[in-house]
Amino acid sequence: MRSPVDLGIAVRGNIGSICSPRLELQLKSTSTDVLDENAIRYPIKLKNYDDLRITNFAIPRILVVILIPENLADWLQQSEQELCMKYCGYWVSLRGMPQTQNSTTVTITIPKTNQFTVVALQSIMQGIGQGVKP
Repeated sequence: MRSPVDLGIAVRGNIGSICSPRLELQLKSTSTDVLDENAIRYPIKLKNYDDLRITNFAIPRILVVILIPENLADWLQQSEQELCMKYCGYWVSLRGMPQTQNSTTVTITIPKTNQFTVVALQSIMQGIGQGVKP
């Protein structure tokens, strides 16, 4: 059985009451127009939805959807001075979401305010360090 985890992130040492907090991510990317004024509406497979909504994982899991240009050659620019990726990633926790009657996919709504930035990741990790799961 394939795990929905694509990437694990850990912090060394204590952040609050938890020593070496960890976070697991499922990563998705799309060039499809899923962005509206306030949110990203992204369809995921029902199995992934069910895996990500489980509440009793020891390590919290989130979904990160990365919007990319339609032409993949425009996605990444690299030089010795920088690495630039277009466009933006957005995150959401599906922990505790309700079961669905859908049979193949579930469309997830991610607020545009949930950009997956360095500051957002630091905040998530600090929360986990305090025992708060995203």
